[in-house]
Formats: sequence, C-alpha cells, structure tokens
Amino acid sequence: MAKQYDILVRLLMIGDSGVGKTCMLCRFTEEGFIQPHLTTIGIDFKMKNMVLDDKRIKVQVWDTAGQERYNTITAQYFRRAQGIMVIYDITSETSFLNSQKWLRMVSENGCDDIEKLLVGNKSDAKSLRTVSREEGQKFADHHEMGFIETSAHSDTNIEEAFTVLVKQVMRKRKKSIDRQMANIRLYNTEDSIDLADESLINKDKSLCC
Repeated sequence: MAKQYDILVRLLMIGDSGVGKTCMLCRFTEEGFIQPHLTTIGIDFKMKNMVLDDKRIKVQVWDTAGQERYNTITAQYFRRAQGIMVIYDITSETSFLNSQKWLRMVSENGCDDIEKLLVGNKSDAKSLRTVSREEGQKFADHHEMGFIETSAHSDTNIEEAFTVLVKQVMRKRKKSIDRQMANIRLYNTEDSIDLADESLINKDKSLCC
C-alpha cells in the first residue's frame, strides 16, 4: 500500500504531573476534553495527520508521565524526539519552576539541536494564575525557545502550539537537507574536471590514449 504521509515528525510532551499534557494531546487529536482522567503511567502516544507547505505530515506525539519514578522510562524517548514541548500549569508556580529540571533532562538525554517549545497550560483559569505571561516569556527567551499559553479546557491555542513546534522541526529539517545538498554540490565541484579547459588537454602526452 502507498504510504499515507511524506514526513514523520516525532514530538515529546514533558512536564510535571497534572499540568494537562494528556488533555492537550486529546484536544489536538480531536478526541475532546477528558475530565477527570487517569494519570499517565510511563508513556503513551497518539498520532495525527497534518498538511504543511503541501507536505503530508504524520505527527507522532509521546505523552510522558510527570512523576519522578518514571523518569528512567521516559528518558529513553528524548533522543528519538525531533521536538519537545515543555509544559507547566500557569496556576502552579512549582510546575513552572520545575521547567528548569525538565530542560536539564532534555540537555542530558536529547539531541543537541532538538527543537523546544515552552507551553503555559490552563490559561482559562485567570483567577488562579500564579505565573504571569511575562515570566513565561522571559524564561523562554532566556533558554532560546518559543513560548505560548494554552487551555485544554477551552481548547485555546492547542492546535497552534503543536503546529508551531512542527513548523520549527520542519524548518530545521529543511536547513539540514539544504546543507547536505550544498556539501554534495561542493564535493562534486571539487572532484570534477572541466573537459572544456584546454590547459588540461595534452599537458602530459603519456596520459593520452
């Protein structure tokens, strides 16, 4: 059977338990908002097809458990991911401060050039907010990553968050391909002989047939 997509993109969702990772993923895959739901045990994943720049993209999203006892299990998935979404709860300062810990795990276990996006979830709970948008943006800028606030409950910016990260991955992929093609062209140019260059003809008679 013909492959139903052109490119496979692997994303990983990380963050403290209870920040809304599973709810965000269910919204993204159009399964709706699940409440209440069971805490993710270990790791789970879902798929969704997207079309960007005329490319059919299959997005594979891994939803990790936030509990520390599962860190050994989830760490092995970091290196396979092309993009990582670091998620905190805007009503929980602790989950925001722990974003530093999660980024450290990315640094220790992920690829050097992995794309990252900081996400402040539960933006609908304005009266319970303890982390300002400015704090989130400042943290993201300091770590040179994108930033967006979302709400799985009201389905705000969920599609946008995943799309932003997929686009980052696609841009990195295109740059890598362009760089490889440039190196191939350079290699071919250096190793080729211009047959029209008369200075190379009959310079050494012993080389002539």
